[in-house]
Amino acid sequence: MVVAGREARGPASRLDAFVAALDVELALRADALDHRWGLPGTPSRPALETVYVGGGTPSLLPAEALGLLLDRVRARFGLAPDAEVTLEVNPGTDERGDAAAFRDAGVTRISIGAQSLDLAELQVLGRRHAPADVAATVREARAAGIASISLDLLYDLPGAEIETWAHTLDAALALDPDHLSLYALTLDDPDAEGITGIDGDHLPVRPGARRWRDRARAGQDDDRAAAMYELADRRLAAAGLEWYEISNWARPGHRSRHNLGYWQGKPWEAVGPGAHAFDGRTRRWNAARLDRYLAALTPADGAAPGLPPGGHEADPPAGTGGEAAVLALRTSAGLPAGALHDAQLAPALGWAMEAGLLERTPAERLVLTVRGRLLSNELFVRLL
Repeated sequence: MVVAGREARGPASRLDAFVAALDVELALRADALDHRWGLPGTPSRPALETVYVGGGTPSLLPAEALGLLLDRVRARFGLAPDAEVTLEVNPGTDERGDAAAFRDAGVTRISIGAQSLDLAELQVLGRRHAPADVAATVREARAAGIASISLDLLYDLPGAEIETWAHTLDAALALDPDHLSLYALTLDDPDAEGITGIDGDHLPVRPGARRWRDRARAGQDDDRAAAMYELADRRLAAAGLEWYEISNWARPGHRSRHNLGYWQGKPWEAVGPGAHAFDGRTRRWNAARLDRYLAALTPADGAAPGLPPGGHEADPPAGTGGEAAVLALRTSAGLPAGALHDAQLAPALGWAMEAGLLERTPAERLVLTVRGRLLSNELFVRLL
């Protein structure tokens, strides 16, 4: 679920309206699942294994509101006793919320949007927090008893230097996180991709943001980005964090179970503007525009609420074809070595083995090498 910017803070905040609409959508989606699969907790509809509250700045939610939403999820969807419940948190003093209250609401894991631990880089990114805020957020989460703490960091920032990235990695590891997600800064153009229309899952890029992206793109460098990734992989491995997905490393027992579900092709439900869901056969998304979301779920004229606008598309059958191979190869589990003899996959996999992008493990799995992770898109295009 996503809401951000002016709609999330200050006199123009529509946070209360957003939470009310989320509650309505949760009920409508649960009704549909009840009709299709039966009640939660039955053999045909097991309880949820994970919940992820992310996008925008969900840590702005009052803990009481978050608790009520999680209670709704528990009542209408079921929640396994050992479920992983993740909350994305911005580390600014007025954004990170109350870690102890979030724990009491049911949160077991937080993902902190640190982005960088260099003040100058944070200013370039327009972030509101400082490196000290990241450290304070980690300390508060530990003191509150949050079971798992993750940091998100960005590399290949415009004009970035390897030395600064090394400092950020060292500062992050000094905080002793359980999990790290490292993402190259992407400056794609959603308008050009046609996904910002009235029913699109992205909002149009504002003129100021577009100008910043155009300038920033010129300051990126593929070779520098590769060097940053390789440096991070070495540093994190030495610190005891294992690579388990192209952009993710974790200490034992702290892999993101929610995100692993995506890469393992499991179905998931989702609510909120721009949210994507998957039932095992069809992908569905909500339109990103908050006005249309609120109008559908909480009509001003008192009409009955309806599901928000959006779209859907059919997916290949689970576990088959190139898409399933791509998802598997994103992770350290990889593919069975027997896939080298699959008529559809063999040409691409054979090419990747010869190019040093894949290695065959003693457990007879095909796994991306570090070089393969850096050039994975080339392999994935061939597989698809």
